Amino acid sequence: MCGIVGLYLKNPDLRDRLGAFFSPMLEQMTDRGPDSAGVAIYRDQASDDDAKVTLYDPDPDFDWDAVAGAASSDLNITITAERVSSHAILRAPVDAGALRRWIETNRPGLRIMSSGNILEIYKEVGLPADVLARFGVPQATGSHAVGHTRMATESAVTTEGAHPFNTGDDLCLVHNGSLSNHHRLRDWLRDQAGIAFQTDNDSEVAAGYLTWRLGQGATIAEALEAAIADLDGFYTFAVGTRDGFSVLRDPIACKPAVMAETDDWVAMASEFRSLAQLPGVDDATVWEPEPATVYSWGRA
Repeated sequence: MCGIVGLYLKNPDLRDRLGAFFSPMLEQMTDRGPDSAGVAIYRDQASDDDAKVTLYDPDPDFDWDAVAGAASSDLNITITAERVSSHAILRAPVDAGALRRWIETNRPGLRIMSSGNILEIYKEVGLPADVLARFGVPQATGSHAVGHTRMATESAVTTEGAHPFNTGDDLCLVHNGSLSNHHRLRDWLRDQAGIAFQTDNDSEVAAGYLTWRLGQGATIAEALEAAIADLDGFYTFAVGTRDGFSVLRDPIACKPAVMAETDDWVAMASEFRSLAQLPGVDDATVWEPEPATVYSWGRA
């Protein structure tokens, strides 16, 4: 099962309502994934030179300021920590990769939910409505968002196993389906491309594959086109990047997906009932994405 949704606001005047538009979309996918949920929110920072890393620890009293202080001392910069329920956002005037590597080396017990400049990922066990409220998503501002509701038929219900997954700066992926070659691909990406993985989830492998392709100079559309040949299985992907979001279904397209577009926004979901929540949907162009076809929208 599982449910995926994505929303990109083409009209900048609507960006203060991203969360208000997006949250009802994800709630409509509760029946497809009632055990956990996650969202990736893209919102600009004051400076393009600032890194933003979202972290998770199950201890509700975890001392995030201590982590920020230690990183500040080691990296000789000022790093701030903002607690957001069970998560925290670390911000620093440094390359996001440098901050991520410091955390991986010095705080390996922490779960890195996302890193980049404008991406924040929040995910937890529980009903989608509860997860959304917990992280204040209905009030979120930004340009685009991607979300997932999970029905964990093949593994334990955990925060770490929830989607979205992030493996490179400002890239995230949610996935409905199953890959058959992810174990072999994970080994290759880890050993030959240096991609780090935190879970056994095949969706994280797909995200890592796209990170590798982008690192080779591909555009997101080119990376997804290559994925059609390199990723075996059945899937619908919704992918977020710094500049927008993309959708891809496998060549068989056995997993459901529907898209809609107006002058103000473009959106996708596993079922139309999610899109029906959006303003102006009655005048939208609505279609089912074709198999093995990349759809992309964004600022670029």
